[in-house]
Amino acid sequence: MAESNPAKFNSLFVKLDDVDIHLVHNGTQNLDGTLDPGSRQILLLLHGFPEYHGAWDDVMPLLAENYLVIAPDQRGYNLSSAPQDVSSYQAKLLVADMTRLMERLVPGSRYHLVGHDWGASVAYAMAMRLPECVNTLNIINGVHPITFQRALAANKDQIKASQYFHILCADGAEKKMSENAFARTFSMLEKFSSSPWLDQATRQKYLEAWSQPGRINAMVNWYRASPMVVPHSKKSEKGEESPANAPLLDVDPAKFNISMPHLVIWGMQDTALLPVARAGLEEFAGDLTIVEVEVAGHWINHTHPGLVAGKIHKFVAEHL
Repeated sequence: MAESNPAKFNSLFVKLDDVDIHLVHNGTQNLDGTLDPGSRQILLLLHGFPEYHGAWDDVMPLLAENYLVIAPDQRGYNLSSAPQDVSSYQAKLLVADMTRLMERLVPGSRYHLVGHDWGASVAYAMAMRLPECVNTLNIINGVHPITFQRALAANKDQIKASQYFHILCADGAEKKMSENAFARTFSMLEKFSSSPWLDQATRQKYLEAWSQPGRINAMVNWYRASPMVVPHSKKSEKGEESPANAPLLDVDPAKFNISMPHLVIWGMQDTALLPVARAGLEEFAGDLTIVEVEVAGHWINHTHPGLVAGKIHKFVAEHL
């Protein structure tokens, strides 16, 4: 199993109502199962696809001195429970997992949210639905649902960049993504951005995480359950891109506001999520700070962990 934690970080399994969540943390566990943050602020780190808590292995040690760091495997990934039906990956359930987890570990505490890729989607949803729990929202190459759907409805470059959605949602995707020792999954990961961090030892950890029974099906079910509509890039007879008939384009934008201070760290060489995917974010976030990193891509948490940790620490410190 993919279990090799940074120094001073320990594994923990937490049983929720219908799933078990595995996580790593640098806290002291009390007799009742809660974690004692002491005088430290609390950070919840949420990974994306196709990762697991190891997405933060290089970032967590840099934050450990000043924060109680909690990095779970989200449902469907690695050592956490992986129900096999698509309906188990609705956003409301993913949010419920993390909110119940934090209430179990640090009851009544406010915390700082950090999310990358799909983890950013869960973090956004948590910040919108439970602002009373979230001190700051820190997003790393991840997108607000409305700005992303708008880009998918109108921008041909983002539409083209997001065609992998159709590959992952297709029948039998889990079989194709696991063939030949997950060759397609590794290839997709590397196509999102340059991946010099993916050495042989790291590849082995990911291979072990993906090889847990039912995990690859659960992972692609995150895409199948998503309300996001990605038009096919194939042009119509009129030479136009297929328009998106997306529910998210008809919602009340006011329900998607971010009320707390919001940091976005963005590797500009990301080939999966283009800057247009966050265009108009200031409409939803009144206290917004964007840090663009020209030399980084989608996997900035791996390639520039010091920068990521430093920017988060600075932002949190400024908003205590």
